Amino acid sequence: MAAPGWQTRAVPLLLIRHADAGSRSAWDGPDRARPLSAAGQAEAAALVGLLEGYGVKRMLSSPYARCIETLEPLGVALSVEIECDEALGEGHGYRATNLVRSLAGEDAALCSHGDVIPEVLLALAAEEGVDLGPHPRHPKASTWVLESSGRVFVAASYLPAPG
Repeated sequence: MAAPGWQTRAVPLLLIRHADAGSRSAWDGPDRARPLSAAGQAEAAALVGLLEGYGVKRMLSSPYARCIETLEPLGVALSVEIECDEALGEGHGYRATNLVRSLAGEDAALCSHGDVIPEVLLALAAEEGVDLGPHPRHPKASTWVLESSGRVFVAASYLPAPG
């Protein structure tokens, strides 16, 4: 039994959609290598001021260049190395959901894609009862702060893209 006054700290996990990378059709290289646009680079830099106070100790990214580049300024500011994980790549919503669940209780930031993030959020809402509000959204450079207590997610809040 816990001592009187002892409380479990809610631990945030940041789920970030990559910043603007421009049009797929305007890029003639492999999609995995498509970098952030100039606007996306500015968004990634602005995420630092928005997210550095969350105490992130671990950063995981889709192996796509645009996701890694979105996390790089925050990683530099926090002196945290970015780990690439294929589970956060496009088309891997189920794997990403399992990864997110495995990280409950860790101070982490994850960067993924527009097809993956809603799948993760809907799974947490349906299976763990996390309230996402009436109209969950996930535009580029936005963040969902997922709070866990122990190994269970208990709350979520939305942070719009900076600027």
